[in-house]
Amino acid sequence: MYANGRRLPRDLARGRSRLQAWREQRNAGDRIPPRLWALAVRLVGKHGVSRTAAALKLDYYGLKKRSQAAVSEPPSNGAAFVELPSPVMVGSKQCTFELSNRTGVTMRVHLMGYDTADVAALSRSFWNAE
Repeated sequence: MYANGRRLPRDLARGRSRLQAWREQRNAGDRIPPRLWALAVRLVGKHGVSRTAAALKLDYYGLKKRSQAAVSEPPSNGAAFVELPSPVMVGSKQCTFELSNRTGVTMRVHLMGYDTADVAALSRSFWNAE
């Protein structure tokens, strides 16, 4: 597929096809579904607002607003501060450990008076957040 005399990258062409298929089967007045807006916003991250809006035949300002809102949201990869409730101190159990995931993100944790179930839950949350 071509846009402005240039061949579209594969992901933009796929996005254009998906939006076109939706447009052909939609009812008058239907709004673009969130999954298609999410696709458009992901494409903006790679190709920019102008090129994506032109290729997908979307309103430039509407797409820009949605992509800026997505940037201001916390990342969906799970990178966030997690606070565990303060444990009841039983004895003087202390532990320091470091977790690394497949993407190279590392987390170092120092626990005092911990429950082993908390350590397991924290570890699972970190590794599943990829």
